[in-house]
Amino acid sequence: MGINIGIDLGGTNIRVAIINKNGMVEELLQEPTEVEKGHLHTIKKMVNMIHTISEGKKRIDGIGIGAPGPLDPKRGVILGPPNLPGWDEVYLVDEVSQHFSASVYLTNDANAAALAEATYGSGKGYESVYYVTVSTGVGGGLVVNGQVFQGAQGFAGEIGNMIVQRGGSQYSNLNKGALEGYASGTAIGKQAKELHDIEGGAEAVFDLVREGNEEAWQIVNDAVDYLAVGIANVTHVVNPDVFVIGGGVMNAGDLVWTPLREKVKGYVYEELVPYINLQPSSLSGDAGVIGASLLTR
Repeated sequence: MGINIGIDLGGTNIRVAIINKNGMVEELLQEPTEVEKGHLHTIKKMVNMIHTISEGKKRIDGIGIGAPGPLDPKRGVILGPPNLPGWDEVYLVDEVSQHFSASVYLTNDANAAALAEATYGSGKGYESVYYVTVSTGVGGGLVVNGQVFQGAQGFAGEIGNMIVQRGGSQYSNLNKGALEGYASGTAIGKQAKELHDIEGGAEAVFDLVREGNEEAWQIVNDAVDYLAVGIANVTHVVNPDVFVIGGGVMNAGDLVWTPLREKVKGYVYEELVPYINLQPSSLSGDAGVIGASLLTR
């Protein structure tokens, strides 16, 4: 039996791992992405990492890659994501496939994490799982009966680009008023700086909330409210059994989770309130590589 490799390609780091049949990380390598050096440099580094981690193994059965969207999973092409500047129409699957006999697969990083959580994490045992990550950005993925629902062009689940404020501010190449521009860690830090000259990003804002700072509390409250609107919108369209929510912002604990659960209930049909099920992700930083490896099975 060969090995299954899962790769999490991020704007900051590349993580390459061997994942066993039980969804456990057996070996993992991490290197800086170095996006400023161009996509060819990063792809070469990724290929070298695959060679390194697979050295001495019988064979590679498959290579799965989770990467920031937008991307086309059917063609294996990266389509200019905000946190991979310069990656416009990059045929990632073709580039990596040149170096290995194993099949190579590509999906949105949020879809990869969604698949991992649905298979091994907090979504295990549910028929439909909607995963949301709230970190530097906001992403999402839908898994139904153990399969990622990617949509006709592979853009399904992109909750971060959902408009929650008509005519609102624009973040990166997303829609004006998109959820990511209001609920992400980046948005929280940006609002704090612009409105109250608070430095240090979202983490500093949460620290101030714990100290009783009213201005910081209002910023977080607004962000959570927008996130609740996004989750309620998905509820009315998809009605999943469970939302699994992860990402750095959610690590703030009860500062986010307690108001989020209450706010979502206020935005859905009264009949749905008893069925709203929001759960924290349980696979943490490994969800991306685990989910990417599942593409190969």
